[in-house]
Amino acid sequence: MKKLTAAALLVLATTAYAQPYDNSMTEDAIKKRLAPVGAVYFEGDKAAVAAAPTGPRSGEQVYQGACFACHGTGALGAPKSVDDWAPRIAKGKDILLSHAINGFNAMPPKGTCMDCSDDEISAAIDFMTSK
Repeated sequence: MKKLTAAALLVLATTAYAQPYDNSMTEDAIKKRLAPVGAVYFEGDKAAVAAAPTGPRSGEQVYQGACFACHGTGALGAPKSVDDWAPRIAKGKDILLSHAINGFNAMPPKGTCMDCSDDEISAAIDFMTSK
């Protein structure tokens, strides 16, 4: 009889311990975990229109979004310090802007910021050369 009572208590104890109440198992929590990470927007969707930039970006915003990957690390010889920029600045702002817009050496046109205007590219150059 003692063995039977001990076995019954052991079964009850392990069952109660193995399945504690957990908020992560609620239906809402499960739906949240299974929700898609991103979404696809088609042309004309109101959500996509709301996400579009509302005005010109500052030089710092363009730098952080597109230029930093190379000019912040010096990848592929990209100038990152004032000393690196000095010989390029000496050639003139027009040459710098032309190279930035059309691409030069390892730098692709517009430095991969294909939605940047020429004015935004110019602002990014001003930001980078003043650091």
